[in-house]
Amino acid sequence: MKKILVSGGAGFIGSHLCDALIKKNSEVFCVDNLISGSEKNIEHLLENKNFHFLKEDINFFSFDEKVNEVFHLASLASPVDYSAFPVETMLVGSVGTKNLLDLAVKNKAKFLFTSTSEVYGDPLEHPQKESYWGNVNPVGQRSQYDESKRFSEALIKAYEKKFGFKGKIVRIFNTYGPRMKVDDGRVVPNFINQVLNNRLLTVYGSGKQTRSFCFVSDMVDGLIKMMDSDFFGPVNLGNPVEYSILDFGEKIKKLAGKNLSFDFRPALPDDPKQRKPDISLAKEKLGWEPKISLDTGLRTTMDYFRN
Repeated sequence: MKKILVSGGAGFIGSHLCDALIKKNSEVFCVDNLISGSEKNIEHLLENKNFHFLKEDINFFSFDEKVNEVFHLASLASPVDYSAFPVETMLVGSVGTKNLLDLAVKNKAKFLFTSTSEVYGDPLEHPQKESYWGNVNPVGQRSQYDESKRFSEALIKAYEKKFGFKGKIVRIFNTYGPRMKVDDGRVVPNFINQVLNNRLLTVYGSGKQTRSFCFVSDMVDGLIKMMDSDFFGPVNLGNPVEYSILDFGEKIKKLAGKNLSFDFRPALPDDPKQRKPDISLAKEKLGWEPKISLDTGLRTTMDYFRN
């Protein structure tokens, strides 16, 4: 039986990953300080003898269990959270990453870090390939999140140079599904919450900016395939089907059977104008691509929000 540590395991993607790993008969150690995660996301696992919840901050974390794999998902990923906790966001992607890398080196464990499409910034290349270096504002409104992820990637490479230890890097693009927070601040929960409550749909800027939306079960499948592979990345994981924010809003209104208007607001600082992953590498190296259609995923997510 594999022993696996998941940081940020009570968060949105992390809790779904814990579910999948438990189903694969692994022993899972879920570490989360609950600054943005929720114990509700994992309460159905708490009675499982192979699941252990540790309410800890990975910046000050010590762990004596010998583990085979480390999934590092801990982060403040939503604009609401990383704006409210900018220093904590930087620390979890620096001190926290170092602590977990040290744990992996000590245990000779496999290590996977969930980076982000935000390392590409407001991209001048479209779609974005892993070879693209990005166009990031290091002192902008979003810099605490973007730079924490970029630093973690660089730290993983530094460990490879100094210790010969190779960590895996996954760059996650927009992911959605059940267990997202209502006040997450990102477009999927914003639009769903607004349409279910018969409110105007808030659009920042022109609404012509684009995003690509990957359902959470597809993302988790990609993370596990990456960990089980001999590939280290970086690799993009996301859905390459691209929608403008306005088209996405129309789709949600149609699924909800609502005829609501848009409420246009000023554009957000440093908001990327385009976001679409090139997933050729994930297809080649992992045999992975998304399976869940946007309509199917949104219906499931809307049902969760209704409840």
